[in-house]
Amino acid sequence: MGKDKLIPRCHWCNLKNHLYISYHDKEWGIPIHDDSLLFEMLLLETFQAGLSWECVLNKREAFRLAFDGFDYGKIACYGEDKIKSLCNDSTIIRHRLKIQASVINAKAFQQIQKEWGKFDTYIWSFTNRQTILETGRITSSLSDNVSKDLRKRGMRFVGSTIIYSYLQAIGVINSHELSCFLYSGK
Repeated sequence: MGKDKLIPRCHWCNLKNHLYISYHDKEWGIPIHDDSLLFEMLLLETFQAGLSWECVLNKREAFRLAFDGFDYGKIACYGEDKIKSLCNDSTIIRHRLKIQASVINAKAFQQIQKEWGKFDTYIWSFTNRQTILETGRITSSLSDNVSKDLRKRGMRFVGSTIIYSYLQAIGVINSHELSCFLYSGK
């Protein structure tokens, strides 16, 4: 891990947290086209609202266990008993409205899949399947538009800031900083 600290990364990457380094180096900003992973990141970003990404990332495996491997088909069917159980699970972020939003968002996710064939086709349609390169922002007209459309479709906890973060996480927006070894000015 000592040599990892010598590699220049985005300023936000906590070099004391191996999960964060791995996430930064191997996931963040890399285009995702798998619907299961797109949903996983959407669920995790929902829980980030008001918290740090590092907090959510540190609990990612607990979320995976608690939320049936991020299986949106199962999550869409969660009833009140499962929601109560999740609200009592100390290994995850126990925020009832966010847990309920995960169920609602899983249902909306499936509706988007029915309409578009894949959620991937839908989310990447906003940029004609192109990655946007930009840094130093927390929202944009793109995140505004995606947020507005997702809310129109019934999703919750999908404001422009959360969606901007989501679009960065799934590689629709690449925001690696100029000083980062992963910066791509292409």
